[in-house]
Amino acid sequence: MGRYVIRRLLQALLTLGIVLFLLHYLTALSVQIRGNPALLFFGGDRTPDPGMLAQVERLYGLDNKCYERVGDPCLAPFVDRLQNFVQGDFGTTLNGNRDVGQLLAIYIPNTLRLFIFATLTLVTVAMVLGTWAARHRGKFIDHTVRGTTILADSIPVFLILLSYVYIVAVPLTRWARDIWGTESFMGQVFRPNYNPDWPWVTIIVPGIIVGTVGLATMTRLIRASQLENLGSDFVRTAKAKGLKPMRITIVHVIRNSMIPIITGIGFLFAFMLSGAVLTEGVMGIPGMGRMIFQAVQRQEGNLVIVGLTVSAVVVVFVSLIVDLLYAALDPRIRYE
Repeated sequence: MGRYVIRRLLQALLTLGIVLFLLHYLTALSVQIRGNPALLFFGGDRTPDPGMLAQVERLYGLDNKCYERVGDPCLAPFVDRLQNFVQGDFGTTLNGNRDVGQLLAIYIPNTLRLFIFATLTLVTVAMVLGTWAARHRGKFIDHTVRGTTILADSIPVFLILLSYVYIVAVPLTRWARDIWGTESFMGQVFRPNYNPDWPWVTIIVPGIIVGTVGLATMTRLIRASQLENLGSDFVRTAKAKGLKPMRITIVHVIRNSMIPIITGIGFLFAFMLSGAVLTEGVMGIPGMGRMIFQAVQRQEGNLVIVGLTVSAVVVVFVSLIVDLLYAALDPRIRYE
């Protein structure tokens, strides 16, 4: 088990290193092709003094000559960036000269809240529907569950968000505030935008919407995995012993179906990142997705790299946890 964990940790670090280099190289290539982003510090129409421009380039690490050669991987700035990341120095923004570390302290918790509700929604709803469909295989309930989840999954996330914000949220908020008051839980939970005074409450509905991403895929995966176990020998033995159907489902079927389900959760967790960008933009949530989108618009190369680095670390970490859970759930999976 120890060798397996060490091997997976080394593979995760190697994957993360490759991702970080690709992010750095693509950003450097963008600077080489599109021009020096340090000019944004002086505004779009101003021609800066060469001395001031050189000072800004040194401040933001853009003074290396490699940024003038198209295709140069800029290895020296890449090594410097890694050293700064290890020391906790993420640099500053070009617009406003704000510390990126302070921005991350604001944005990361909001995105984590969003993903907590999204993951809970996805796992809970898919587990209930998948188990229900598996226990009624080939019947009306089975076909209804599969058809409904496929229909829900086929609707784009942005369409669900816009429908909620402009059609559903306003009358629901008015109704709740008339009954419970503006500063109540119910008065805030349905509001169409984020409220920093109620960070957990106003992210519940956006999290539920993001949790619908991949619902059909997860439901079908759970259904197929449980159907495979429902016909196994240990389930027939449990039925012959007279165990209750609910106990058989929870203790024997669901537990032995967790490996493919965990795989699906790890895959869909990364897939939900795309939904987070749209959700944070439409709902006004100051999160990582919104930060990266705005950084791309403003040509904030360093902010884009830092934001995508955090996202890459999360995805690699989740993949590592999934691999380690494999070994915990099934001791045969060790790849020694």
